[in-house]
Amino acid sequence: MSAKKPEPLANSLLAALPRKLYQSLQPGLVPVTLEFGRVLYEPGKTIRDVYFPGHSVVSLLTLVKGQLALEVGLVGREGMVGVPVALGIDVSPVRALVQGKGSALSMDAARFRRELRKSEPLQRVLYRYTNSLMAQITQTAACNRFHTVPARLARWLLMTRDRVQSADIHLTHEFLSHMLGVRRVGVTEAASVLQRKKLIEYSRGHIRILDHRGLETASCPCYELVRDMNDGAARMQAWNSNR
Repeated sequence: MSAKKPEPLANSLLAALPRKLYQSLQPGLVPVTLEFGRVLYEPGKTIRDVYFPGHSVVSLLTLVKGQLALEVGLVGREGMVGVPVALGIDVSPVRALVQGKGSALSMDAARFRRELRKSEPLQRVLYRYTNSLMAQITQTAACNRFHTVPARLARWLLMTRDRVQSADIHLTHEFLSHMLGVRRVGVTEAASVLQRKKLIEYSRGHIRILDHRGLETASCPCYELVRDMNDGAARMQAWNSNR
């Protein structure tokens, strides 16, 4: 009887590591379920654990006193939550908020730093991902300033779809307002625009993407730019893991 093949890793960043390296990390990786709305980090607070999402999605939010929180980054199966630790920083500059419930692997931040210091392959993978995350944050800043709310909503839905690998996205008006940096009425108006075009179905707490190609057309160019950056980083990681 042949041995059962191991299930593929849900997190692409860990999957890109050489097998022996990943096996050496396994004792420190703890399977967790990240619940919707859970705050992993707050600005100015110590990062105690890093997370490698599998089927979960985490929003990185910047907070301005007296203003709405605004999403500047999105992390899913392609990356890691806690990138500052990889750069030698123990304090989070953002709020990390779970916006898609699901599985993840966590590791104690101190242990992760030790593993990173002694492994050049892990450093290469993390630094490459850090570069793509910085590019995403830069593009998102421009998007929030120059593009319309319906186009930004389309971009956000597509980015979330890619990470949860589902056309069904569960959220609330309030949560979406944080993601887009607009008031709830702005979210309703933007969703109505996409719904009238039959691109999505929208009801309280739930969005279903009906027309994926149409939604990509309705999105601003930022979606394609960020997607291509992530795809390029993933291809390079896969190539390196097979060397």
